[in-house]
Amino acid sequence: MTSAMANETSGPGLQDKAQLRPAAFEELAGWRRDNHRQTWSVFIEHCRAITRLLPPLRAGGPANTALLKTCERALTLGLPDTNRQARLNFESLFAPHEILPVAGKNPYDAGFLTGYYEPVVAGSLTQTPEFNEPVLGRPPDLVNLTANITPANFPNGLASARRKTDGSLEPFPVRSAIENTGAAGDAPPLLWVRDGIELFMIQVQGSARIKLPDGRLIRLTYAGRNGQPYTSIGKLMVERGHVPSAELTLDRLKEWVRENGQKPGEAGRSLMQENLSYVFFTIDGKLSEDSGPVGAASIPLTPLRSIAVDRTLWPYGLPMWIDSDIPWKKNELQSFRRLMIAQDTGSAIIGAARGDLFFGTGADAGRLAAGIRHRARMFVLTPREGGSGQ
Repeated sequence: MTSAMANETSGPGLQDKAQLRPAAFEELAGWRRDNHRQTWSVFIEHCRAITRLLPPLRAGGPANTALLKTCERALTLGLPDTNRQARLNFESLFAPHEILPVAGKNPYDAGFLTGYYEPVVAGSLTQTPEFNEPVLGRPPDLVNLTANITPANFPNGLASARRKTDGSLEPFPVRSAIENTGAAGDAPPLLWVRDGIELFMIQVQGSARIKLPDGRLIRLTYAGRNGQPYTSIGKLMVERGHVPSAELTLDRLKEWVRENGQKPGEAGRSLMQENLSYVFFTIDGKLSEDSGPVGAASIPLTPLRSIAVDRTLWPYGLPMWIDSDIPWKKNELQSFRRLMIAQDTGSAIIGAARGDLFFGTGADAGRLAAGIRHRARMFVLTPREGGSGQ
């Protein structure tokens, strides 16, 4: 595996943000003890999607020729009977590279982890006094910007736009305009949840299961966003002294917002609206309760095997080795050394070695995910020459 090959696999801006140091599998602490068969199962499922050219929910770096060939080879190998054979498959098809920062660049490129999950939230298909906050579907005039669809002099960094009746594009409205004045236009309300902070957290996680009053569960899947910048309201709360950093939990954040009011102009609602980003959803009736939510790559996520990465730097489908000490089983640091597959992204996931670990569904997964803000060593496994496995 050459450095040139590694750079080819990544996005065009990687060389300015990070260095890829060629490594050996023997350097990956815990490599032989991981459950490679489990990760291989996730990987080949992703390969089926790549080879079928399944369109992603959120566009990322496309799989290059080397990754496509590697996936074709992996599919011929199938699911091995043993963990050892799965490990040998990865070792024959990929070469590890440690992701190291470039001096003076984004500190997250040094390796930084967070966690996310799929919430289970009470809701209703009809608006009621109890369920009064709408979850909006994708507006028909929302356009995803790409290198081929970006008007001249458009605000730098915006990922989406609104198509006007004359065919021109303008920035899509920010969160406050959508919530206060209905600026999302014809975005259809799909269902209603209890309050603004419940909707806000669903948008941060990018998916949810909604429990209806009759006990049925339905699933919300990401369908687009307004393209405006994302801001962490938890970070703002700590910076302003509302909550000490050591006490900031998901429950405490929700409590503060509710205590400080969620009507337009009240402090809780105003804080949420400092995050200009707004996410739209669709109802997914295809997934079973045993499946994880659909990630940005249009593939169901697997707890603690799926990772969200910076989609501008890495194509979906690349294996990533994570080496850190995090509270991933209970509220104490434990070694976390395992192979994961890049299958998702997020507005806050910016940086070459910035990873967001998917923890699963429900409150327990949420509590664990919320406790992850830790440094890590990260290695990307890039296809060997030609993806031949030789």
